[in-house]
Amino acid sequence: MSSVVPERNESELTGDVLVVLRHAPQGTSWLREGLDSALVAAAFGQRVSLLFLGDGVLALLPNQTNGPLNQKGTQGLLEMLPLYDIDNVLVDKEALARRGLDEQTLLLPVRGIDSPAIATIFHRHRLVLNF
Repeated sequence: MSSVVPERNESELTGDVLVVLRHAPQGTSWLREGLDSALVAAAFGQRVSLLFLGDGVLALLPNQTNGPLNQKGTQGLLEMLPLYDIDNVLVDKEALARRGLDEQTLLLPVRGIDSPAIATIFHRHRLVLNF
């Protein structure tokens, strides 16, 4: 079975790169690698959006410490986002609710989105990177 992806109209695009962050801050390097990719893309003039899904929303909690094996926390990288003009930070409202969190308790200002809107967010970017 094949799926048909509708053609994108350039006027519908909201950004060049969407970086999707799905992993918790500790345990793997996925989150750090995703944030590093976002910063590099922004440094090269790309309009970057971040989308935190699933356990990725845990990265937005303040006051995180180093993880197991002395793995560095990601709070410093998150605090650098405004310096790179990355201000489109999106978070799945359902993922927050499942973890007992809300937008006001997070480290950064975010825009909460409902799950049905996620497909639209993906479609509005030229490139989607999943971490």
